[in-house]
Amino acid sequence: MRRESSLPRDGWEHIIESQGLAYHRSAHPGGLDRPYWDESAHYVFSMDEVLALEEQVEELHRMCLHAVEHVVETGRYADFAVPGWVGPEIARSWERRDPHLFGRFDLRYDGTGPAKLLEYNADTPTSLLESSVVQWFWLKDRYPDDDQWNSIHERLVERWRRIAENLPTGPAHFAWTAMDASGEEAMTVAYLQETAGLAGLTTVAVAMEDIGWDSLNLRFVDEERRVIRTLCKLYPWEWVVADPFGDRAVRQQVSMTWIEPLWKMLLSNKALLAVLWELYPDHPNLLPAYLDGPRDLPAHIAKPLLGREGASMRITGPDGEIATGGDYGAEGYVHQAFEALPAFDGRRPVLGAWVVCDESAGLGIRETSGLITDDTSSFVPHRIEL
Repeated sequence: MRRESSLPRDGWEHIIESQGLAYHRSAHPGGLDRPYWDESAHYVFSMDEVLALEEQVEELHRMCLHAVEHVVETGRYADFAVPGWVGPEIARSWERRDPHLFGRFDLRYDGTGPAKLLEYNADTPTSLLESSVVQWFWLKDRYPDDDQWNSIHERLVERWRRIAENLPTGPAHFAWTAMDASGEEAMTVAYLQETAGLAGLTTVAVAMEDIGWDSLNLRFVDEERRVIRTLCKLYPWEWVVADPFGDRAVRQQVSMTWIEPLWKMLLSNKALLAVLWELYPDHPNLLPAYLDGPRDLPAHIAKPLLGREGASMRITGPDGEIATGGDYGAEGYVHQAFEALPAFDGRRPVLGAWVVCDESAGLGIRETSGLITDDTSSFVPHRIEL
């Protein structure tokens, strides 16, 4: 693994916008010294490295599924700040094996040892379009003789084909929220809708704010009063259950298919890190993590269970404390051993390893100059040297 400089393509802004990355200007804070999509640098991997990482990612995913089974069997929903009434519905969703689509592991990796799990974005993963489409065309333009860890697009289409076999009748609805002013969520959902369409599904786009409740037939409907029987969304489940219609959404799980399903609430929650460490102590792909405090960790990072984009985190070590702003944390924290991200030319990458269904599917990289990856971090492409 190494970081290399590369010459950006002429008119790269218009190229990536034509490929769907229309939000690269609005999703990134202004006044920074680099753009969100930054092809002036990229990472290079060997095929052996990628094959080893693929195995580690799939093992981590299997471990996470085991953790869900454990939480359901023991009823440890309070550790995840899940409302009491939601826990039994999560169990039913898991026991029905409600179908799931995808997720993204965030990993610490320096090219010399096993990858370390930082978190699992398994309910509302973003940077999908960048990972699946945009960096692939960068590779074809710049390094056509090399390869890339990237079968995300093909695997999404195939997974939709499998899911479609058991979907209810009617179109599948794809929902974004107008709360996201950057447009990132809308474009990500549109891309998911496109992959479903390529798999043969009939699809309809809808805003979460425009979904209504038919009190006569006790079903959710869109603006055309079509019954919503399948809903793909990036709206977090913790927001759904807190909504005035949250109880209806949760209990519609029996007659609706939600992508992602309710049981993914457990995998998108950072309490998962502590449960994994309990189930797999000293596993080479895990960092020690605890729910009751940092215990004897010499350096640790406190992560809010439902935090996003590096907000409300606190690193504590021998040299003092570093904290990020944010409004998360009322739900509780997990305390994870802190290992600084590796530095390459002064930048620190986080590997976003994608899983589609239960298989490793590809890689996206975000990098920052700080210790915590947040909304100021840039996406950089990668290639496999052949």
